[in-house]
Parts: sequence; C-alpha cells; structure tokens
Amino acid sequence: MKKIAFAGTDGRTLLAALVTATAKSDTYNEMFRGIVIRGTPSMPEFCEIMNWPVEFVATASNSVEDYLNAILTALKEEKIDYVIPMPEALLFEGLVDAVEQAGFGDQILGLSRDGAFIEGDKLECKKLCRDAGIPVAASWNEVDAKDYQGILSTCLSYIHENGGAVLKYPYSAGGKGARIILNSWEIREVYDELIKDYKDSYKKMYGGQGTWPLLIESLMSGVEISFTILVDKNGNFQILPTAMDYPERFEGPPGKDNPITGGMGAVSPHPLETPELIEMAGNVIARPLIQAMRERKILRPCVLYPGCFVSLDNNMRPTTIRVSEINIRPGEPEAQPVFRRLRNLGVLIKATLEGNLDEVQPEVRTDQLAICSALVTGPGGPDGQKGYPWSCTRSEPVEIDYKYMKRKGIQVIPSAMMCAPGDNRFKSDGTRVAFLNTNLTVKSEESRGEAADRSRKKLLSAFDNGKIRVIPREDANGNRLDLRRDIGFHYLEAERIFPKD
Repeated sequence: MKKIAFAGTDGRTLLAALVTATAKSDTYNEMFRGIVIRGTPSMPEFCEIMNWPVEFVATASNSVEDYLNAILTALKEEKIDYVIPMPEALLFEGLVDAVEQAGFGDQILGLSRDGAFIEGDKLECKKLCRDAGIPVAASWNEVDAKDYQGILSTCLSYIHENGGAVLKYPYSAGGKGARIILNSWEIREVYDELIKDYKDSYKKMYGGQGTWPLLIESLMSGVEISFTILVDKNGNFQILPTAMDYPERFEGPPGKDNPITGGMGAVSPHPLETPELIEMAGNVIARPLIQAMRERKILRPCVLYPGCFVSLDNNMRPTTIRVSEINIRPGEPEAQPVFRRLRNLGVLIKATLEGNLDEVQPEVRTDQLAICSALVTGPGGPDGQKGYPWSCTRSEPVEIDYKYMKRKGIQVIPSAMMCAPGDNRFKSDGTRVAFLNTNLTVKSEESRGEAADRSRKKLLSAFDNGKIRVIPREDANGNRLDLRRDIGFHYLEAERIFPKD
C-alpha cells in the first residue's frame, strides 16, 4: 500500500489525503494511505471524531526547513512513499531542490526553484507563454510601479483598445495581486490601492530607488476557467475535471468593497466544461507549455494550474482560449470539489511520479456535481471587526451538528480552526474557518442546474439552521460565520444562456 503525503495547512491538503485513502476505483485495485504533513491543530482531532483514515506527520514550524526535515525523516523511515507540497511558497523556497539533493527527487511532486517562476513571477511567465506560442492578453507591458505617468498612459490605451486594463503585482500574492480598471475614473484609485498594499514588499526586494516591476495587461473578456493538469517527468499529462471558483468576497464584480479573497467556494465541473474544451486546453496550453519547460530543462513531475479566459460560440463550443496566469499547485478551494469527483486520485499521483501518466486516465464521477462553500468569519467583535478578509474576531467556539451533517451528506473540512491536543473543543482562528462540501448525483429527470440548485440549498439550509456555528461573544445564540449564497447558481445560469433544443 503506497503512502501518499500532502504537505500544507489548508483544507485542500486534508481533503486530498482523505480522498486518496477512501476513494474506490472501478478499474484499479490498489489501495493508498493518505497522510498530511503538518496540517492545522484541529485536523487530527477532527479526523478522530469523524473516524477518517488520515495520518499526520508533525513539523516543528511552518518554515521550509522544518517541512524539509519532517519530509526527509518520513521518507528515510519509509513512513511515506510520495509527497506533494501544496503551498506554492514551499516550491519558491526550494523544497523540491533540497529533497532532490537528499536523494529522494523521484518521490516528490512539484517544480524546482528554477521552474517556480511560472507562478512566482508573472512577467517571466508571460515571456514563457510568448516564446511557447500560448495565447495571452492582446497587449501586456512591463512598467515601473513608481512611474504613475507611464502607467496612466498604458491604462488609457488599453481602456480605449480593449475596454479595460489589469494591474498585476507580478509576484506571489495569494490570488489577490490583480486589480481591474474598467474606466478612466478608476485608474488613480486602483493604482494607489495597489501601491499601498505592496509598497513594503517592493521596498524589501528593491529598496526605494530601483525599478519596481509591474505587469499591466489589457482586459480579457470571456468565461474564466482554470485547468488542473498533472504532468509526469516524461511530459505525459492528464487534465483533471474543471472547477469554477468564486474568488470575490461577495456576489457581484470585484471592487474596493468586494475584494478578491483566498476563495469563497467552488463547483466542479465548471458549468461550461465540454470535451472540446478539455481537448483545446491540451493542444493550446498543456503541450506547448510542457515542450517549453523541457527546452528550459525545468520539466519534472508537477501540477500546473493555468487560469484562462475562454470564448464560446452559441452552441457552447470553445473558439478561443487565453491564459491569464499559471499556478504550479492545485487551487484552493477549487481542488476540493475536483478531488471529490475522482475515484483514482492515488493512482494518478503514483503514475505522475513514476512517469507513466499516459497509461492512467482520470476516473471521474461524471454523473455527479460537487460544491464547496467556505465559511468565513463575519463582522463584529470587541473592536468592531469588519470580518474576512479584513479584521477578524478570533478564539470563539465552533459548534457542529455532526449527526445532521452526516445524515445530509455534507462534509465539513476544518481550516482556520484551533484546539489543544486531545481536546475536541474547537475554536475559530479567524479567516476561512471551515468548508462545506457535498456531491450530488444528477437525477434522470432533472437538469444539472436543478441538481446544483438542490445541492446549493442543502448547504444553505445547514448554515441557516445553525448546524455549524461560531458562537459570538456577545450573542450565545448567534453565528459569527458568513458565506456566499450564490455558489452553484451558475449551472442554472448556463442553461438559461445556452438552452438545449
């Protein structure tokens, strides 16, 4: 039985280990053990309560050095066979390089420091896509973030030619570094806000006098769709089911009062996924990107997660696909509904590391939809906190009706929860406290939109009836948690836009 470890501290890390250990393949007999390296303090206690067959390997801290020590010890003692680092920061800081130097390079999935620029430096990634012939925004430019006049000129040009511009802090920003400008009135405000958020980071890297690189793209239109691509050392790849994420804190377009967050939820498959779209992603993105990586000698077993804009015809067939950016790890929370629809995640990971991914197809529950909804800390508290993603109240009790959740087929994945060892009394640590997941089989007499709406309402009912709560200090009967209510709605919207004859 192969032991596959996932290193990290977020919900996708625990869920990946759980799916690896419990999913039953219709084709493969091999069983796997799922292991979490580090996790959060609440996860081992939560798994014990739920009787989940997930094991944990502790680290001394969240540093790359302590992850490395824990991983190498577990590999040497044969407590794990393979490891997949989930946070991109571990790859940026050379975790894969260090594991390779220790002689275990064929047992870790992820890019080395030399390849991590694909996510860690958006400007260099743009150049890679240009050289590989991968379509991106119609126009893009590298400017000095301190040169407001140059930025103003570029934005005005892109607004005129493409209807908008996007300012992007080019380095890792947890999905929050892109700022959209739709008209001239927004340019100064958006620019000032970006500089305010990243001024300290720029100064740390370049000081006050040097050039501060900033990426400006012309606005891309179409449907946002991301693709999770497993790539083995030989360049074989498999594209996993798609997902649609909900990155804005609230419903509606992003803006000053509706910021892009770490993710408020996701659904799989994307409501506009088709076999033609998956084929196009393979031809237009995966193959040329892998070839470019091979030529640069940075190809190794990895996860690629390109975020794209897709144009469609009136029959929902893709006509154009363009890359916005490329991540080098599974998305969070997008990976959660994707993994829940796979029967053979362990087999796919093993094949990725052993170099025979061309022999293994993703075994997808094609009759099911999966929905993931984040429960975040809402407003209120002793200092009038605004709630996630701004200031958050912490250390309030978490209450869960486990029997109700099990009866309704709702999976709770702990995230920003804490507890003392051996104590199953959980407390909120602020931010994204937990995730609610559910899979739903589409009935023969209903559409996907109707099924998704049924599933969405099931999660909302659990929340509205207080089946999971963070109990506010000022109101023992209240609930500090909040969530988006529209996650999954877009299946119905897709059917309304693209009606079937």
